[in-house]
Amino acid sequence: MTAVIILVAIAVVLIVFIIALYNKLVKLRNMVDNAWAQIDVQLQRRLDLIPNVVETVKGYAQHESATLDAVTQARAAVASASTPEGRMGANNHLTETLKSLFAVAEAYPDLKANANFQQLQAELSNTEDKISYMRQSFNDTVMKYNTAIQTFPAVLFAGVMGFKERPSFTAEEGASAAPKVTF
Repeated sequence: MTAVIILVAIAVVLIVFIIALYNKLVKLRNMVDNAWAQIDVQLQRRLDLIPNVVETVKGYAQHESATLDAVTQARAAVASASTPEGRMGANNHLTETLKSLFAVAEAYPDLKANANFQQLQAELSNTEDKISYMRQSFNDTVMKYNTAIQTFPAVLFAGVMGFKERPSFTAEEGASAAPKVTF
């Protein structure tokens, strides 16, 4: 009789442990999804600002159509990306084309002095800062989640329960290179 009680107690403790582990992993997975959603909000804000910047620059720099087209195409690539990983890559490319656009704007003193352009540039800069912060937060959350599913004892159950490793947000190769501007 005592052996049965001990076995039942062990089974109950094991079930409670597995439930607690599952709930912890669900919470971490949801935190990763939420962190990506926060990035997505800022990326959408940036996408909404870009047409205004392009139109403002067009008025001053009509012969810079290649740069303006590159920004427009990069924005369209972000909007059409269907996966978080695809959206990450497209956004890295968009960031690089925006750097080129602002480098081109440096050549036009009237444009740099335009209040509308200055406001749009400040809003984009602020949004870029928020995106950078959100990317860091996302990577921290992904690290916590991935660590939780890869460490013992969760590693024994995570795969069976459907928890898979998530990729961190990484910069594309050459993303830190200075933009090439030609006149």
